[in-house]
Amino acid sequence: MYKLIRPLIFKASSDPESMHRVVMRLLRMGQSVPGFLWAERQMFGFADDKLRQNLFGLRFNNPVGLAGGFDKHAEAVPALVNLGFGFLEIGTVTKLAQPGNPRPRIFRLANDEALINRMGFNNEGADFLAGSLSATKKINIPLGINLGKSKVTELAQAAEDYLYSFSKLYDFGDYFVVNVSSPNTPGLRQLQDKSFLLDIVHGLMDYRAKQNIKKPIFVKIAPDLTFEAVDEVLEVIKQNYVDGIIATNTSLSREGLTKEPNEIGGLSGIPIKQKATDFIRHIHKQSPALPIIGVGGIFSAQDAYEKIKAGASLVQVYTGLIYEGPGLVKKINKVLVKLLQRDGFKNIKDAVGKDN
Repeated sequence: MYKLIRPLIFKASSDPESMHRVVMRLLRMGQSVPGFLWAERQMFGFADDKLRQNLFGLRFNNPVGLAGGFDKHAEAVPALVNLGFGFLEIGTVTKLAQPGNPRPRIFRLANDEALINRMGFNNEGADFLAGSLSATKKINIPLGINLGKSKVTELAQAAEDYLYSFSKLYDFGDYFVVNVSSPNTPGLRQLQDKSFLLDIVHGLMDYRAKQNIKKPIFVKIAPDLTFEAVDEVLEVIKQNYVDGIIATNTSLSREGLTKEPNEIGGLSGIPIKQKATDFIRHIHKQSPALPIIGVGGIFSAQDAYEKIKAGASLVQVYTGLIYEGPGLVKKINKVLVKLLQRDGFKNIKDAVGKDN
């Protein structure tokens, strides 16, 4: 059904950001309508023991999560939960509120099933998000919080910027993501360099060590790094007991596009699918015990399964949701069960890294 109406939806709004705001508004309004969340669960929910696993102290009912960037302000958390996700990630949030880059800043590349975005971490800031989450009922799946650097903060003060958001939101997240890989904040990707990343990680780890609950921390990397640079990130992760890695963010490359769009920003969707999978495979070979959340070009169960067998324990979708519609998560999970049965795996964790 969604595939039939998608051209009409895309035609109705040439600005994807405006359409996204409409969707978020509808989800937010729906949450307050009696029976809406129940109906969502009936339509989009799916459960199977083969998909359940425990990772870094958290229970995941299925391996499919929502990537950061979709719900930046925790506006529609209950409604998103009921689309069948195994976990949600909100943000990116920065210490300071900021408007992001000028609009238009999201572009559909429908022929390539891709998006280009240059949002620039538009958000209301860590204090605002803390207020939103304090007023949001606790959900029954893991909630991740994606942390970025404020645009006006100098790189030398980046560690303090991340630490402020981390400490302000620590009580609300089940895991946290250090986003040092968005291409849309000037200089941000330099924070993937060893010295900068060490400063950020040390600050977060020192704070976490003083808390009663040790919440997992992930680092999110770009697909435009060399494998040598990835190995340096892995060295920081292993030496400092960071819990996992997210591979990958959007790409500055335009490889795989049928037409040069002449728009700056991060590319997501089908064109980066193989690159993201290659990164996952490399990381798993280098660090087999390190949990990986795989992102990039997941439009089907087969796409998700490829990343899982390359080494990802969990996967996330965003662009695929735009092109495939709200039934994507259920479709992925149902077919994943069939793929596991076909290949003789009793549980999703048994398939992780089996192609390496």
